[in-house]
This record gives sequence, structure tokens and C-alpha cells, in this order.
Amino acid sequence: MATPGYETLIGARLLTGLAHGVFFSIGTTIATGLVSKEKAASAIAIMFTGLTVALVTGVPLGTYIGQTFGWQATFLVVALLGLIALIGSALLVPNNLKQATASKISTQLKVLSEPRLLLVYAITAIGYGGSFIAFTYLAPILEQISGFDSSAISLIMLVYGVSVAVGNIWGGKMADKMGPIKALSIIFTGLATVLLVFSVTAVNPVAAVVTILVWGAFAFGNVPGLQVYVVKLAEQHTPNAVDVASGLNIAAFNVGIALGAWGGGLIVESAGLMNTPWVGAIVVLLALVLTRFSGSLDKKAEQKALLVQTA
Repeated sequence: MATPGYETLIGARLLTGLAHGVFFSIGTTIATGLVSKEKAASAIAIMFTGLTVALVTGVPLGTYIGQTFGWQATFLVVALLGLIALIGSALLVPNNLKQATASKISTQLKVLSEPRLLLVYAITAIGYGGSFIAFTYLAPILEQISGFDSSAISLIMLVYGVSVAVGNIWGGKMADKMGPIKALSIIFTGLATVLLVFSVTAVNPVAAVVTILVWGAFAFGNVPGLQVYVVKLAEQHTPNAVDVASGLNIAAFNVGIALGAWGGGLIVESAGLMNTPWVGAIVVLLALVLTRFSGSLDKKAEQKALLVQTA
């Protein structure tokens, strides 16, 4: 709010961005620590539903505050909400949760050299990147292809956000019930299918909105499964750096979003808006292939462990 210029504002944005991955890494650990292992994915889903609700309500609210009272007021409100969140965390988060023992930085860096974790990070970045190739340009598609007025797009995005919240919880329950690999396989298959369908339905306003609602249900449904899967593998391969592994998966989400937006821009510039959905679908299918491959590695590891036990 008190920034003297654009450079300082960007610097402040970088500082707050540094806390993003740490916050969700710790939040994931706290959420799973409050429930039994069988409900870990659902707990993560509920936590990330808070992010979804914040995005759905915060963007239009922040825009309104900025337009009415000036952009500085928006940042002041954000700071006040952050203070409220800090106080709430101090009062409500139990102080008797089990904490991992402190580990050396060299031990934490081993996460970056563990192939199984790097594979999941790739799945996260590619799966999210594929969706955001098209999602980044959803608003211009709705306006230029579907024929919606700009005033209607905000309402559509709001409904999309509600669908995302529902899909997030649904994805968490699915991961708890059938395991991360099966859940992710279903979600990535559904997401790729929806993106392909949107390539056809975008020209019809009603069909486009219906497709977007289904898209929202699949878009964030993979978050709980991916986080639980990373934690599971980290406990096996880097037990002293589970929190770091979890935090890096959040970073992989952001990398996927950035690469997806960048790739979508190249596609729009060279081939047009309506090439983003089907290209995104192909990228998501690549994430599906990597997911199935990772699942096969899990089975081989389980079989090997079983042979060792019976020997």
C-alpha cells in the first residue's frame, strides 16, 4: 500500500510469492495431521477449497474495492485479512501436532535428486499446464467465439469457481477411496475429454457453459490426489524432507500454470484461440501417461518388497 513505485510493488509481490509454497506445504501437513490417514486427501481438498473460494470471491471483491476506493485500498484490505488469518491460525491450530524432526539443508535438497518425486512434479506441472493453456484464454473465447457480453463472463467464472470447489472435494474423496493413481487417472482422462469437447461446444453459448461447469469439476480435482501422492512417496524415499517435498509440489503447480499460460499465448499468436483447448487436452493426456507409468513403478516396488519379506 505504501510502495513508492512500480519496482517496489514488484519486489513486494515477489516476497509474498515466496511464502505461497511454504504456506500450502505447512497447511497440507497440518490438515493431514488433524485427521486419520484414510481421510488425508479429503482434508487437503477442504483446505484447497478455501483457496478456490478466495479466488472466486476475492478477485471481484478486490476489483470493486480498487475501482471504488483506489488500488491502495485493495492492498490494505488484503493486509487486514492476512492479519486476521494470522490471529486465527495462532488461536485455532493445535500446538500439540506431531512435528517432523529438523533436518539439514543437504538432506532436504535430496528431494531434487529423487526420481520418483521428480516424476510426480512433472505430472503436476504438465497436468495443470495443459488445463491452463486453454483456461488462461477462456474469457476471450467466451466473448469472441461463444458470443457472450463481457459483463456476463464474470458470472460464468463465478459459477465455474463453485464447480471447482465441488470438484476439489469430490477429487479428495475419490483419492481417499480408491488411491491417488486411480483417482488421478480418472480425473486426467475426464479433463482431457472435457477440453476436447470444449473445442466443439465453444461456438454454442449454452453448450459452452455446460462444458465449463464440467471442466471446473475436473480442473482442481487432481490437487488432493497429487499432494497425498507426493507425501506418500516422500515418506518412502525422503522421510526427513516430507514438508519440503510437499512444498515443491505446490511450486510445480505454479510452474505448470506459468508454462501453460505462456504456451497458450504462443498458440493464440500463431494459430488462434480455438487451438488452445485441444492442445491442452493432448498435454493433459501426457500427464495421464506419466501417472500410469508412476503407478506401474509403485507396483514393481511393492512386488519387490514382498519378495524380500518372503525370502
